[in-house]
Amino acid sequence: MAAPLRGNTGYSVYFITASTAQRASLFRQETMAQLFVEVLFHYRDHKNYLLHEFVLMPDHFHLLISPTLSLERSLQLVKGGFSYRARKELGFAGEIWEKSFYDRRVREAEDYYNFKQYIRQNPIKQGLVDAITEYPYSSARPQFVMDEVPQRLKPSSLTARIAALKALRHPKAYSASTAHNGSPPSE
Repeated sequence: MAAPLRGNTGYSVYFITASTAQRASLFRQETMAQLFVEVLFHYRDHKNYLLHEFVLMPDHFHLLISPTLSLERSLQLVKGGFSYRARKELGFAGEIWEKSFYDRRVREAEDYYNFKQYIRQNPIKQGLVDAITEYPYSSARPQFVMDEVPQRLKPSSLTARIAALKALRHPKAYSASTAHNGSPPSE
């Protein structure tokens, strides 16, 4: 079953998971893994999406991505582009992908950082490496330049929202204290 159409996703951030057909470990082959990473960055460099984080596991991948058109089109480019090139350049003849993908919209800074940690820890949890920077197909590697975290999902925006909520809960304490000594009360 195909994923439901979401229309223009307007630079929202999504956590994506897509698996190989029948969970085959296609990406244990270095040539397949390198080609996938090349395709992923090719479409990012052509401004089809912003790529914030990624990890390519032997039988699936995870992304933190901001589509510039639609989420479906972005994943069609990644999966379809890879399939086309794997057949043409590597002579791969089998089925490559499961039909759909799993997605979750990232709504808050805390969600973003939880997904980021999940992506970066995945190779360690699967016993593929001992340190995140050792895994060659992950945004944790310093050689990969990733797109910046959207401003609304940066930790400073989370801190500012928490301070604003505290001020709303205790408006008299904040206004009286600020008027008295110029700074909010300590809690």
